[in-house]
Amino acid sequence: MAKTTFFFTFLTLLISITSSSNPNPNPTKSPSLTTTTAHSVLTHHGFPIGLLPTGVFTYNLNTTTGEFSVDLGTPCRLILPPDNYLATYSKKVTGKIVENRIAELKGIRVRAFFQWWGITGIKINGDDLVFEVGMVTAKYPVKNFDESPQCEGKKHSP
Repeated sequence: MAKTTFFFTFLTLLISITSSSNPNPNPTKSPSLTTTTAHSVLTHHGFPIGLLPTGVFTYNLNTTTGEFSVDLGTPCRLILPPDNYLATYSKKVTGKIVENRIAELKGIRVRAFFQWWGITGIKINGDDLVFEVGMVTAKYPVKNFDESPQCEGKKHSP
């Protein structure tokens, strides 16, 4: 009986210690980063907020690997500056973000030359954003993405 009581006491203590430990796998990163918005994560890594539309529903970021997912709630259709390209954002956008680079990007497509192209990566190069579509790149000034675009058919929240 004493062994059983000791075992359950030990198990309860172990569970309480485990559940109260720091869930942040990378203690050198700021824990406040987990309570920020998806747009502020972009700026934290050197990108303008205009790469994501307004109204992000939720997002997840692994601060160790840089892998992220952004949930927009519904697919989004909008016009990207400066050349007024029609773009679509899937309900879920995923990728890997590090300082001045977004790689393995999935969920953003742009219409150009009568065809849809998936944007696979975005880099910062001085005052320009370099959009990667496979092996092809296109460069646009960062200042064109200072404001978040609004999805077609959605109204701004007050």
